[in-house]
Amino acid sequence: MNVDGQRLDEGPERAVLVGVDRPRDPIPVAESLAELRGLADTAGLMTVGEASQVLRRAHPATFVGAGKVQEVHDLVGAEGADVVVFDDPLTPAQQRNLEKALGCKVIDRSALILDIFAQRARSLEGKLQVELAQLQYLLPRLTRQWTHLSRQRGGGVGTRGPGETQLEVDRRRVRERIAQLRRRLLDVERTRGLHAAERRSTPAPTVALVGYTNAGKSTLMNALTRAGVLVENRLFATLDPTVRRLRLPDGLTVLLADTVGFIYKLPHQLVQAFKSTLEHVRTADILLHVVDASHPACQEHMRVTDEVLAEIGAGDVPRIIVLNKIDRVGTDNGAGWALGDEAVRVSAMTGEGLDRLCTRIERVLDMGLQHVRVELPANRGDILSLLRRTGRILEEEYDDDVVHVTAVVPPNVAGRILKDWPQASRRG
Repeated sequence: MNVDGQRLDEGPERAVLVGVDRPRDPIPVAESLAELRGLADTAGLMTVGEASQVLRRAHPATFVGAGKVQEVHDLVGAEGADVVVFDDPLTPAQQRNLEKALGCKVIDRSALILDIFAQRARSLEGKLQVELAQLQYLLPRLTRQWTHLSRQRGGGVGTRGPGETQLEVDRRRVRERIAQLRRRLLDVERTRGLHAAERRSTPAPTVALVGYTNAGKSTLMNALTRAGVLVENRLFATLDPTVRRLRLPDGLTVLLADTVGFIYKLPHQLVQAFKSTLEHVRTADILLHVVDASHPACQEHMRVTDEVLAEIGAGDVPRIIVLNKIDRVGTDNGAGWALGDEAVRVSAMTGEGLDRLCTRIERVLDMGLQHVRVELPANRGDILSLLRRTGRILEEEYDDDVVHVTAVVPPNVAGRILKDWPQASRRG
């Protein structure tokens, strides 16, 4: 660094991570710091030091105690760190006080996750959503952007006006940009709503992959559909949703959607901003809850995922628990095995268990299908194709120019058949 604290090299920023150990935290501080280290790596930071403190109550001014602040200050100086990353949310005042005490940039886990999303969003909607979340996070912190104005004069009358004026101008601009982003997102949502309506008019059931980040959802998507989704051993490798067709063993075609992973302490602003993108999850017929069975905290990861699903309105969608990465655990270890026979055990990497998973998907979908029996002219191959594509034909008998067909199909397809062919019969 030079004397002004600016980096002279082009290497990655050097980071010190700080966590706290509180009695009621569901994840141990060591585990949470390991996850924060993964997030820092994904964001392009180089972790050069870590510190933790047993804490019952957060210090209102600096979150951690004065002794820990001094310890982190010494660690920053010894390691030449550029940024300190706290594993817990900081208030604007705490962030400002810590930056002053530590002499470097200070961010929290929320800011780090928002930065990762900003780096990795590719679609227009994803970029708009991330910018909206970042501005909502920034708005209450704008006061620290203008602290230099209070040092323009030595105090007294007239010293605060320019700072307040500039601050209000900046806040107004941020609020205007937030309003503009919301309007643009509404337009994007309308367009996506039309596409969703088109998908519903082609009545294939939707199966959405959900789960904790880095549980292997994208690898599973590629293994099932050859979708070519980016796969990296990093948190949040995939942000923008991908939808592909998957043909199940008995012939039923479903739409398989891969979505962004969830994480412990996911910023509330991000959950709100990405609610529209997660429409695939809310409207899915089945959720495949993918769990890293080799991870010691996999049951806590499941709890976090369930909480986010409830927050976005998908808590009641039927789901299948998929214990992934079983190639990394034995039958007598791994926390995931405690989930019992209700889970489907697979390895997206080796392909083990994928046939069982597809069979389970069919079985669950069959529970919502309806039987229809209809007589069709032999030249109506389009109706027969629809029945095969969206369900299964159980019987198909030809009598001169008439085809007698019995099939199991989704309720919306059964409704279309009854509408177009009043003589058709239906039963659940």
